[in-house]
Amino acid sequence: MLISPFKLKRLGMLGMNCRNRDFIGRYNDRRLYPLVDNKLKTKLLAEEYQVATPQLRFTIREQHQIAHVGNLLKSLNGFAIKPAKGSGGKGIWVITGRDGDNFVKSSGAVITLEDIRRHLSNTLAGLYSLGGANDEVLIEDLIEFDDCFKDFSFEGVPDIRIVVFRGFPVMAMLRLATRASDGKANLHQGAVGVGIDLASGRSLNAVQFGRPVYQHPDTQRDLSDINIADWHGMLMLASRCYDMTGLGYIGADIVLDANRGPELLELNARPGLAIQVANGRGLLPRLRHVETLKEKHFPDALSRVNYVQERFAAETLL
Repeated sequence: MLISPFKLKRLGMLGMNCRNRDFIGRYNDRRLYPLVDNKLKTKLLAEEYQVATPQLRFTIREQHQIAHVGNLLKSLNGFAIKPAKGSGGKGIWVITGRDGDNFVKSSGAVITLEDIRRHLSNTLAGLYSLGGANDEVLIEDLIEFDDCFKDFSFEGVPDIRIVVFRGFPVMAMLRLATRASDGKANLHQGAVGVGIDLASGRSLNAVQFGRPVYQHPDTQRDLSDINIADWHGMLMLASRCYDMTGLGYIGADIVLDANRGPELLELNARPGLAIQVANGRGLLPRLRHVETLKEKHFPDALSRVNYVQERFAAETLL
């Protein structure tokens, strides 16, 4: 679907060149990128700052460790396997249960221990890392679905992307897995993106493959019914990621665990622009407004979150 440059400007849409020059280039010190480009470093930093993340069970850093992975997994019925340097969800395996000596993935596929060992070996060799560099593997606890997401996602756990600028959450999007996305919350693979009102945690607008949708394509659940629990806590967690990393323009990917509440999955120093399509409005006016704010007037996450919830409240578009 084509749209004129004049309409994009009227909607306040942020383009890639402007994002790279005015926000990523200006507000993100490149020496800090490793803190977010490596999931293990992010997790260790989060523990230091007491930012909640899924519990880390163990890591695999060398090929020789793979021979002993069967013993390490004995006590785990469900877990997530993640490349430390992966991007776009590549290389992430979610194991939801056991089938005898085998393992069951979130898609329902049954795999063997040898499949897991092969996947770990490929990951260490850099198959999923940026630039093909040698990698590490994290084994984490699974996220328990919160009831507020019941029937809003197909197989995979929904996550929330919040763009944070100078510590202010400026836009949010819920990503819902579908059959087309193979149970992954990846918009490019067919997940549904739902714009979320910063004030309330309610849905504003929803798209799949860039086109408006009003129901989940697999469950038929009405997307206008979405109301995210503990929304203020999610915004607080996202805002604190600025204090934790020192990066001025980031995307925080957050999940809501039924027992543990909001938890940080990962951070991105180059967050994409599709969040604007999901919200049906542009980022640029909000970013320019935040640039005018004096940091001394907003010394902590609470003051920043309270401000954006009042300033950027929106009426639903669904």
